[in-house]
Amino acid sequence: MVGQIRRFVDFDLSVVRRLPEWFKVPAPGGENYLDLRRRFRGAKLHTVCEEAGCPNIGDCWERRTATFMILGDTCTRACSYCNVKTGWPGTLDVLEPFRLARTVAEMGLRYTVVTSVDRDDLPDGGAGVFAHAIREIRRLSPSCKVEVLIPDFSGEAESLRTVISAGPEVLNHNIETVRRIFPKVRPKGDYDLSLELLRRCKEMDPSLPSKSGMMVGLGETRDEVLETMRDLRSVGCELLTVGQYLRPTGKHHPLIRFYSPSDFDGFRDAGMAMGFRHVAAGPLVRSSYHADVQHEAAVETLPRVGPSREFA
Repeated sequence: MVGQIRRFVDFDLSVVRRLPEWFKVPAPGGENYLDLRRRFRGAKLHTVCEEAGCPNIGDCWERRTATFMILGDTCTRACSYCNVKTGWPGTLDVLEPFRLARTVAEMGLRYTVVTSVDRDDLPDGGAGVFAHAIREIRRLSPSCKVEVLIPDFSGEAESLRTVISAGPEVLNHNIETVRRIFPKVRPKGDYDLSLELLRRCKEMDPSLPSKSGMMVGLGETRDEVLETMRDLRSVGCELLTVGQYLRPTGKHHPLIRFYSPSDFDGFRDAGMAMGFRHVAAGPLVRSSYHADVQHEAAVETLPRVGPSREFA
């Protein structure tokens, strides 16, 4: 089991040896997975699926869904849970949206998630590149749904408006953890700022499904998880993912505890009772897990009408 997991999931071997039984995942190898892997090899693009060694890569690629990471591979922040390279990028690849859209079209993707590193070095935090990518994907692949997983843009409302005006199907911003330990996990972020971003999303476009995600196992309590879920609902968030934190290396935030599958079932049931349209909760759930399914759950009750004229 350890050898299989090490191949597809990127985290500390000392943690791997303690993984519970429910972390077994089948090795990817379906026809769609192999086709997408061949195509990705020739594209100068970053995918979270591979960069983060996501355990769900086989499942998602087989469904012809993928998560792209734009704005380079160097983040200007240093969150204690994240294994993405940290630094000051300095450069911006203006052709990236075109290559991304072309790749999406060539692969025949039905649902695409576009995320990014934090780019505090850019005046708009990279919002313009997000918008450009959405419009290019829409131009070349009109039937492909686009979800964006965005940073907080340092609280700049204009940056958020830029992304929403491009017309994504879902806007995702991860709260990541509970209020008490947020400063340790995301020292350059702010819990209330993230909530405010999601609140503004619903103001700018009430029909745009908003989404957030959490990791558990960082030292929070169950009651704190539920409190954070209630905070997300209070700002209109409709979609939620809850997954187990796994420590990338010994230098990252320690893994405090494993939650059982029944614990995640409890979070899912509690979230649905709070009014979330869909809650994906499980040990291996990540931000983009079955994103297409969550989108469908949202649009059944939230028909799109476009951005509010007041904010467009």
